[in-house]
Amino acid sequence: MKNIENMQIEKDLPNKKLIVTRLFDAEPGLVWRTWTESELLDLWWAPKPYKAQTKAMNFKEGGTWLYAMVGPDGSKHWCKANYSKIDPIKSYQVDDCFCDENGTPNPDFPSTHWTNSFYKTETGTKVVIELSYKTIEDLEKIVELGFEVGFTAALTNLEEYLRAQFQLRKEMKTSNKVRVTSYLNFPGNTEDAFIFYQKVFKGTFTGYGLQRFEDVTMPEGAPPMDAATKKLILHAELTILGGYVLMATDAPESMGFKLDHGNNMHINLEPESREETKRLFDELSEGGKITMPLEDMFFGAYYGSCTDKYGINWMLHFQTA
Repeated sequence: MKNIENMQIEKDLPNKKLIVTRLFDAEPGLVWRTWTESELLDLWWAPKPYKAQTKAMNFKEGGTWLYAMVGPDGSKHWCKANYSKIDPIKSYQVDDCFCDENGTPNPDFPSTHWTNSFYKTETGTKVVIELSYKTIEDLEKIVELGFEVGFTAALTNLEEYLRAQFQLRKEMKTSNKVRVTSYLNFPGNTEDAFIFYQKVFKGTFTGYGLQRFEDVTMPEGAPPMDAATKKLILHAELTILGGYVLMATDAPESMGFKLDHGNNMHINLEPESREETKRLFDELSEGGKITMPLEDMFFGAYYGSCTDKYGINWMLHFQTA
């Protein structure tokens, strides 16, 4: 058995299996999504410097996932997963094989039967992955191809993704209690404004108070920031009269924003579920303008913004961690 921090890899040769156990500091529902939604799988599945690229995915019993491991030179190594059994949030089984871009299996390489199970722990989630093979030779060939190193690197990507994408939001709002707040955008003077509001209302900073861009891990691919931009406010949260919350962020032109009076204030909705968030977003944006499509964001929310047909600005997000 090989032990790595938060991870174990066991070779069960008599049963022709590899058993991988990994702990994650995130709830099972969230971890489940990172394994079963193509847009999230593409972010972590391939060991760096490779990237995963989904061609098609239908996560259901009898469905498939056709994807490529894309190398730094643009070369693609295709794989296909066939889902056979799914128990939502608990486990799923899938047969994975090397193939061509059309999904035709490559007989020169063994296939792998995966059973992935998700268990809630006191601190997050334990994922147990059983990889079964037809013969010991098939298992040994997969190991020779570098499975242990590659899969360890991929799971490390996932751990980093979960921490970077969801930890901030998890610590700032510890429940999915429904609330409505106001969200303000400033061209670079959020800190001055909120110190002013705090004095006027004798309010209380909540969450991290004044959270700067330099305080969080930005998503891969984000443009570099100069020293001045790093000091700007990513998120401010101030409770004022009657428990009402003002939130804000800096949105300077140096980061590609264009603020005008009228587009610098939104009504911010935090519904009780992902489904309700989508319903509200779809109905509010109908006949209006979507300014940011509803999707999972690096700060740990299912988030989108729009201007309705009456010119009112809305932000919607559901806490995903």
